[in-house]
Amino acid sequence: MKKGIVFTLSVLLLVSLFVSCNAKEEVKTVAETPVVTETVKEAAPTKALSTLEQIRKRGYLVAGVNASNPGFSFLEEDGQYKGFEVELAKAISVAVFGTPDKIEFRPLTSKERFTALQSGEIDVLIRTATITTSRDTELGLDFTCPYFYDGQTFLVNGDLGIKTMEELEGATIAVLTGSTTETNLAATMESKGIKYTPITYENLDEMKSAFVNGRVDSLSVDKSSAVVFLHQYADAGNFEGLEETISKEPLGIAVRHGDNQWKDICQWTLYALFFGDEHNITSSNVDEVLATTTSPEVKNALGTGKEIGAMMDLSNDWAYQIIKQVGNYGEIYNRELTEPMKVTRGLNKPWNQGGLLFALPFN
Repeated sequence: MKKGIVFTLSVLLLVSLFVSCNAKEEVKTVAETPVVTETVKEAAPTKALSTLEQIRKRGYLVAGVNASNPGFSFLEEDGQYKGFEVELAKAISVAVFGTPDKIEFRPLTSKERFTALQSGEIDVLIRTATITTSRDTELGLDFTCPYFYDGQTFLVNGDLGIKTMEELEGATIAVLTGSTTETNLAATMESKGIKYTPITYENLDEMKSAFVNGRVDSLSVDKSSAVVFLHQYADAGNFEGLEETISKEPLGIAVRHGDNQWKDICQWTLYALFFGDEHNITSSNVDEVLATTTSPEVKNALGTGKEIGAMMDLSNDWAYQIIKQVGNYGEIYNRELTEPMKVTRGLNKPWNQGGLLFALPFN
């Protein structure tokens, strides 16, 4: 009886060991069997073209400008744009393409100018745009340094006998909608407790016409625009400018936020114009300066020293070409503002001539 039990237990133990070993072997086999899964390779995201790449692919620059601001940007009867800001756009065209005529000018009102830049309708905005905190942050824009320093004032009909801002009590005052002029006017009049009626216009020509024809008592514009107006309409009536300056209006070139290369190109185009002005390098003497200069910085700027142009994906003589084909800042200013419109330079002179314009070092 005991032998039978022992035999049975031995058999059961052997069976159990056999089953256990097979089970372990089976588990081991399953564990070592590689699992093959199909890997789906995702397509690499398409890299968006930079602003410079888009412009070169298109073959021309799209610049947002004014069509009715004589001296700065004005559409002439022959269909050509003329003015100080137009020349700045030409300078950028020279930097990018080596020629000043690769531009499509897009006329914009004050109200629509920033939207056009945000949406990509234009590549650059050069339209008497004042640099402000909100525009530089909330609107998703970047500005260059100021290319023009201005301030806001008033034009009045001299027959009204108005000599000071306080005497504008109860007056109707025309301003451009969507401009800093409009907000500055409201803030200034509120702070001084002067009651007035603002009449807003989207078009500069319409606003000037309303003033000339007596539909409003006063016109609030930048001082440079006031000088241009008095020069243009000297025979149209008895118009005067008040002495008050109620704001600072630093005008800058605007680009979309986030494309540092494109901002650098626009910024250093301005510096090239400033540099030529402060070193008396003009369109007529730039070749002589290039041949005779011993200044390392001048060589850098004109393309025979450090390869600055290559750092921005431009030709190394980009600044030389700007000055040669468009002129330096002073040449442009005199040609477009001083000679035809009698706008004196004021603060818009190089730092070494008592002004605020300052080219950073070309090193």
